[in-house]
Parts: sequence; structure tokens; C-alpha cells
Amino acid sequence: MPAAALKQKPLPTQSTAERPVLLDLPYRPVEKSPLPAGRPREWYVTHNRRLKAMRLAIALLDSGVYLPNQARNETIRSAAETIGVHPPSDTTCHMVRALMRYSR
Repeated sequence: MPAAALKQKPLPTQSTAERPVLLDLPYRPVEKSPLPAGRPREWYVTHNRRLKAMRLAIALLDSGVYLPNQARNETIRSAAETIGVHPPSDTTCHMVRALMRYSR
């Protein structure tokens, strides 16, 4: 019998990586580049809010919060404190849940 036949296949929920991947804190921010000039102020506000919502959604996913109904405002704000960003507004928290909802 060939050796490949004796080797068990991993279950669908098991990792197939040779060794576990070590994750440090949820993320390290990338270097910032200047935003394009000449846009209305509201564009910059929305753009920065979307970036913050993406960072928070990634941090929540890294910490094990996978469903939008698990991400209450308090949970999102504690994730913001963990990654070192200012506490998000209710609008940003809503945007985080929307990102988690539509990524599925």
C-alpha cells in the first residue's frame, strides 16, 4: 500500500498548514500617504470613516467575532481601544457591522 494512502486527510475544519501561524496584535498600520487634494470635506470624512471601519472589522475578525450580531457597539469600541484608535461613533459601528455582513 502506498504511503499516501496511509496518510489521513485532514477534516474540513482542521488547518492544513505545516505549523500554526503566529499572529501578533491584530494588525500593524501601513504607512500613510497623503490624500488627493481638491475634494469636498465630506469626501475626506467618509473616506477616513471607511478606513477606520475596515480596520475595526479586521480586528474583530482576528479576535473571533465573525457575525454582525456579535459586534455590539461596546465590542467594537473595545476592539478600537485594543488596536489603538479613537472610539468609533455609532455611524462607524454601523458601518463595521455592514462590512461584516456583506463580506459573507
